[in-house]
Amino acid sequence: MSGAVPAIDRLADALAAERRALLDHDADALLRATAAKLEALRAVEAQPVADEAQPRIRELAELNRANGALLARRRREVTWALRHLGRLDAAPAYNARGATSGGMQSRALAVA
Repeated sequence: MSGAVPAIDRLADALAAERRALLDHDADALLRATAAKLEALRAVEAQPVADEAQPRIRELAELNRANGALLARRRREVTWALRHLGRLDAAPAYNARGATSGGMQSRALAVA
């Protein structure tokens, strides 16, 4: 099945599906697309790439970077929403030793 479609075409399809999932805010589709992308990427990397395929590879790399930027934006939006709902407080970026500290901490919305 996966051998019938060239790996580079599967990678392009997976990147397009990843973008649709990000734009549609569809977490399940995003997980499926990411798995398909990684599988196709492994297949592309396992094959020698012809010189004429280089422009397509660069195009797909740019699409992957654009998807990464969109994913980072979505993450910031979720973090912002959670912070404004009082669910997360950002921990300091670095501790006294210069190392990063543990991530986010939850905060109670109300005390009963």
